[in-house]
Amino acid sequence: MTEWPPTDPTDADAVAERRDDLVAAVREHAGRIAYRLSRLEGGDYGSREFSTDGGVWTVKYEGGDLEYLRFSPRGGDDVYAVSTKHPPEPTALATALDDYDAFVRAFNDHVAGAAGVLDDVSVEFPEPASAERAVAERDRVLDAIHDVCDRIAGELHRYEGGEYGTFTTRVDGDRWELNWDREGVSYLRVGGEGGVYLLSQYAAPSATDVRRYAPNVRGLVAAYNDHVADLEADLARVEL
Repeated sequence: MTEWPPTDPTDADAVAERRDDLVAAVREHAGRIAYRLSRLEGGDYGSREFSTDGGVWTVKYEGGDLEYLRFSPRGGDDVYAVSTKHPPEPTALATALDDYDAFVRAFNDHVAGAAGVLDDVSVEFPEPASAERAVAERDRVLDAIHDVCDRIAGELHRYEGGEYGTFTTRVDGDRWELNWDREGVSYLRVGGEGGVYLLSQYAAPSATDVRRYAPNVRGLVAAYNDHVADLEADLARVEL
């Protein structure tokens, strides 16, 4: 009969307890590093590697909190000194902690390298130009477009009847839509679905879009006039 050596389960419990105490201490200390790193990097989440003679440490953080601390030794398997999963094996943790001081020094060197890099950055910026004149010119053009489209909308309402409708045409290859209701023009859109709203009940278009499409409003009016002329010609042929 084989004789097994005596074992004491409390020995394993003591090792595990010591391992858990060390992991907790590293979590607290490396957690401060992760928070300071997130502030320095300017993001809520991210990761950064720190090289030492013994290997590479990776700090991953989210929301400013440490997500994991991984040690990749020059030879051997990765060791997750801190993670959201199971704790590390005691021997692997001991290997990592032998290099932990070097990791902290590498982090401190990183912070020191960042210190002072902004000292010579000037905050004397040029004065931003006012957009007031451009906005006023845009609004002047839009007011003129709105006036002519309101007149078209009123005439469309008069002879087509109904509560609302849409006049569509193509000008220089672009689809133009003038939507009207009893109050006048509802919107003027160029380019179909997903196009540019020169007139709408919401935000005004950009000055660039107004400059691009405003000259073609003449084409819209000409198409409307042709439409009315065609209607008049059709009605002239009606005999009672």
